[in-house]
Amino acid sequence: SMAHQHLSILLIIFLILTQTSRSEYTIGANYGTLANNLPPPTQVATFLKQQTIITKIKLFDSNPAVITAFANTNISVTVSVSNEDIPQLAKLSESTRWVNSHITPFYPQTLIDRIAVGNEILATANKNLIAHLLPAMKSLNSALKLTGLSHIQVCSPHSLGILSVSGPPSLGRFRRGYDRVIFAPLLQYHRDTKTPFMINPYPYFGFSPDTLDYALFKPNSGVFDNVTGKTYTNMFDAQLDAVYSAMERLGYGDVDIVVAETGWPSVGDADQPFVNLKNAFSYNANLVKHVNSGKGTPLMPNRTFETYIFSLFNENLKPGLTAERNFGLFQADFTPVYDIGVMRDSQATGPSPSTTPTAPSPADTPLKMWCVPKTEANGDALQANIDYVCRLGIDCSPIQDGGACFQPDTVRSHASYAMNAYYQYYGHDNSNCDFTGTGLVTNFDPSYDVCKYVS
Repeated sequence: SMAHQHLSILLIIFLILTQTSRSEYTIGANYGTLANNLPPPTQVATFLKQQTIITKIKLFDSNPAVITAFANTNISVTVSVSNEDIPQLAKLSESTRWVNSHITPFYPQTLIDRIAVGNEILATANKNLIAHLLPAMKSLNSALKLTGLSHIQVCSPHSLGILSVSGPPSLGRFRRGYDRVIFAPLLQYHRDTKTPFMINPYPYFGFSPDTLDYALFKPNSGVFDNVTGKTYTNMFDAQLDAVYSAMERLGYGDVDIVVAETGWPSVGDADQPFVNLKNAFSYNANLVKHVNSGKGTPLMPNRTFETYIFSLFNENLKPGLTAERNFGLFQADFTPVYDIGVMRDSQATGPSPSTTPTAPSPADTPLKMWCVPKTEANGDALQANIDYVCRLGIDCSPIQDGGACFQPDTVRSHASYAMNAYYQYYGHDNSNCDFTGTGLVTNFDPSYDVCKYVS
């Protein structure tokens, strides 16, 4: 029965939590910020530290306000280099500058333990980015060494699109043309630096109606791999082992694997009957139980994989299907969409009627708003925004040398300050934050340290 299943999940999660010390607990969350209703990063950091057992987060950028918010929380943070910055970071001078502005000012108050270089670079099919990925990683690794921060790992997350064959798991192999040229040197780098290969397995993107139970870690007849004689009881293990087989085929089966992203959305469109609260709960609660069991996979027995669930919040500005905006464990006001057992002093209770997502009611107090650059806005456009705003006579002294917002000395950070100053000066009309499509209105205060943004 359902109640019986819930009790056994509770019991198992209770056993896991009591048996593993905090340091061994391997569940992290991806903290994405493509939304205009998220709480300020300082509140997020405090909430995670005080009310959840999540001890690791992964960011998709290196926003100083967010990194600073996690200072003195004991939560490990993975920061990301944006895709478009990869080519220039192949130069040591550039990567040293990047480390000096994005890592050094915040470390060790914030436990930055890893830099993710880009996101799913092979999936971009951009030859320039792909060619510069490993050089940029090596260059950042050298820059960290020179700065005395060589324990910070440099990695890069990959989608499962890197495989040409993924089933059965024993036949997993990297795409031809990329295997020897890209993956062998990349894996050699991971072996040399003792860093993990990061992958984003999503049974959600691989299931069909007849493999739903297999994708959700529910009882099913299993999938037999007749090459190895192993039976797979869930798709997550099969995806991990397909990657392992591809690594092993090139001689790198010893390199560690980290699950940088995985998850299941809780709300979908009308034609997505399997996207619902019940299935999202089932996938993520069973995932937590599974990765922390230490059972490993059929080809990697007794291994525990550091795993980051996607994602911390529902993100209302993500483009695409409704599902894309509903991968979160939490609503923007910190209510759990469903509780998979990450709340302190709570067990995984599953979806209850009260947690059904409802339309947010407009708050009585007007929200404070700021204007910041979109993630994909490029440096030239942002520099043009700075020039435009500062020429108008708006006070840009805080982003000049010696000003409170001069550090980090990056175009993006300076543009963020300037664009917001303009938006506040000319009034909260969305058109005053357009900046030819490079601006975004947010109610997420971008202030950090001594740098206070006008609001």
